[in-house]
Amino acid sequence: MRRALAAMHRFLDQPLSIGGRILLLVGIGILAVGASLPVWRIELVAPQYPEGLSLDMYTYKIAAGNNGNDLQEINLLNHYIGMKPIVQADFVEMRWIPFAVGAFVLIGLRAAVIGRVGTLVDLLVMFGYFTAFSLGTFAYRLYTYGHDLNPKAPMRIEPFMPILVGEQQIANFVQSSFPLVGSFLMAIFLPAVLGAIWLSRKEVR
Repeated sequence: MRRALAAMHRFLDQPLSIGGRILLLVGIGILAVGASLPVWRIELVAPQYPEGLSLDMYTYKIAAGNNGNDLQEINLLNHYIGMKPIVQADFVEMRWIPFAVGAFVLIGLRAAVIGRVGTLVDLLVMFGYFTAFSLGTFAYRLYTYGHDLNPKAPMRIEPFMPILVGEQQIANFVQSSFPLVGSFLMAIFLPAVLGAIWLSRKEVR
């Protein structure tokens, strides 16, 4: 056990290799680009809306389709079923996610210059928690929108959970939800960090 702990300590204390530093820098760049692009889309399609109504979620804002007019239409529909309006100010995570991404970029840049394997392991764990917490927060927000319905609404429907990934039927609407390019680019950061750790490995006895 003592030898294993000593070997692990030596492994975590190893400096990053040149290849690992380059791969980490590539991952940081992709993360920054992904955070600036739309990460998720929610769409509603119905006979009266054949072209659909859409909301693109960024890490820092909501962008509605049809030059922003789709949000007004969606909130009008939400009013009829008693769902609270979608307001960007309610998405508090859009205030801190950009700062979190910025922190990952800075930590990653520091690791690429003077970092060791242990720094990347910490970065990997923190980014994993960040990803899980962000998805969990998004799922919980969808849950509250579909369950906190006004009982005095003009139209009564059973509380529901808007789908997180995929599509489902809600009354005469088909609701779909799926990740966009920003999510996929940000997800590349994890294998980039893992790859940097792999390239920096040495035989530790």
